[in-house]
Amino acid sequence: QVQLVESGGGLVQAGGSLRLSCAASGRAFSSYAMGWFRQAPGKERELVAAISWNTGSRYYADSVKGRFTISRDNAKTTVYLQMNSLKPEDTAVYYCAAKFLGGIDLQRVDYWGQGTQVTGSS
Repeated sequence: QVQLVESGGGLVQAGGSLRLSCAASGRAFSSYAMGWFRQAPGKERELVAAISWNTGSRYYADSVKGRFTISRDNAKTTVYLQMNSLKPEDTAVYYCAAKFLGGIDLQRVDYWGQGTQVTGSS
């Protein structure tokens, strides 16, 4: 069993930055592909960024390329999402996700965090 706890969300002006953290408890964190999804009101949940468990490969949605950076610290069992140049359309609940030995497409997620709200004001 893995538990994921997100932190770092909040309200930020357009153009500002936030860093989300996802602390994982449980075993074998280094064997999990990790990612961040987001869900805005009335929209489907979408994969924003993901990082491989073994190759260092990363995935970014087109809407966040060049602005968001995903990273992980296996010693701290934590994954991060650095969000720069935030836009109002980035407003959503952001969820951390984990897939055991998964690819960076994060199909069929094994574990979800509870979500953290990010609001970009115009």
